[in-house]
Amino acid sequence: MKNFKSILTIALIVGGVIALNNGCKDNDILDVKPGFLTEESYFQDESEFDRSVRGIYAKLTDLYWFRNNDPIVGIWQLPGDDITTLGDVPQEIFATLNSGNGWLNGYYKSLYEMINRANVVLEKNADSKVYTSETTKKAHRGEALFLRGFAYYRLWNTFGTSPIALERVKSTDKTTPGSSKGTELLDQAIKDAQEAATLLPEKWDDLNRGRATQNSANALLAKSLVFRGSWNKTQADYTAAITAVNNIKNATLVANFEDNFNPDTENNTESMFEFQASQPGFDNVWLSNDFGAPVGSMSAYWGYYENHWSLFGKPKYEATAKLINAFEDGDARKAITLKADGNIVKYVNKDRKSQSGVASINNPRIFRYADMLLLKAEALAQSGGSLSEAIALVNQVRARARNMSTAKTIPADRPSSTDRAQVMQWIMAERMVELAGEESRWFDLRRWHQGGTIVLNSAFFDSKNSKMLFDANTHLFAPIPNNEIDLNPNVTQNPGY
Repeated sequence: MKNFKSILTIALIVGGVIALNNGCKDNDILDVKPGFLTEESYFQDESEFDRSVRGIYAKLTDLYWFRNNDPIVGIWQLPGDDITTLGDVPQEIFATLNSGNGWLNGYYKSLYEMINRANVVLEKNADSKVYTSETTKKAHRGEALFLRGFAYYRLWNTFGTSPIALERVKSTDKTTPGSSKGTELLDQAIKDAQEAATLLPEKWDDLNRGRATQNSANALLAKSLVFRGSWNKTQADYTAAITAVNNIKNATLVANFEDNFNPDTENNTESMFEFQASQPGFDNVWLSNDFGAPVGSMSAYWGYYENHWSLFGKPKYEATAKLINAFEDGDARKAITLKADGNIVKYVNKDRKSQSGVASINNPRIFRYADMLLLKAEALAQSGGSLSEAIALVNQVRARARNMSTAKTIPADRPSSTDRAQVMQWIMAERMVELAGEESRWFDLRRWHQGGTIVLNSAFFDSKNSKMLFDANTHLFAPIPNNEIDLNPNVTQNPGY
């Protein structure tokens, strides 16, 4: 389980071209090879391609690690209505969010670095004659496509618009692409996931456990299709999403809900994809670990939930009153998710720290099968599909919670209904309690508001911060970072910023 993690700590990708130009072509003495690694001398065998693919995965670290006491998970945690904080964090307050926000600048940069690395691999992979295994070549292409699609999925869910780069930049005239429009970022995520699903293996051996699989690609595809369907109200997207979920193989809900947040039960049958939080030999959480030797952190960080000393006085993230009250009496998920006082314990109760005592080796679960079942239920409900099947999927998720409860009657099955609006309310309620404090809530709220299922306003969020002020005309989208605006005149800032 941990082998792929530890290998990631020494992931290496060649990202630059060093060119030696020789004006005197006949003078062989000047035509010498450099004494260090260059792109021209790299990508000579499958192992070097494998290291370059691992380098794409390595950029996921930027999203989840401690970041020298500046984790950026608040970008997607704090705008929702399940998690809140008393601190003056722009992502919680909304009104103070601007294009100079450091989290957004770092997040945007990291996602485009991931995209660029994927594009390098895709280009080299397509032209390479060094592969001895066609299966390995396809898998590498599939991984690069999946990770690039994931980056575009995150960009769309945060900014709504940003440039689309499908090939590596080789000339200055390619450095200032214009902004995407509508759902074009999500469209690209869907295209990448569709192809990746045809290339990736069903599973990897234990040495490579945690790498993207067909299930990973179908999970990204299903989620992106439902999101686009709810944004544009397109029935075809819902239908395609149902197919994508149906294409997920050998996945199950694990019996114990808490196994989804436990470092000892990572990459289980419910997990579609996780960030592989590792434990390098020397875990310095104040240094990033991207290239070369493991001098820094490839870990995760959950201290913002538990008021860990490493917050250095920063306020913790805690449950809103809305989330506390969303759980039905007897729902076993509540005690695994939070305490009565609102402290979040999901990922914390079973956490295991790395050597530093700050960072965690507990993998953030990015896509879970429970999420997929609820997305399929939503697709059925929103596309005119079978409501009885949709309700059965919701009840499948609820049954696990009931089976874990000592009462064995709570939460009870949802009854039969022909009211699509009512079934949609049940799906939304189930997504809140099942996926609370993970990566879904804010992204869900954005699309449901756009699709007219809910109406977002300041009161909706139940924030503990009295300064919070939400304007849907502006705050469904984060501002494009000023670094991008300053460097690229063809990028348009989102309205209101």
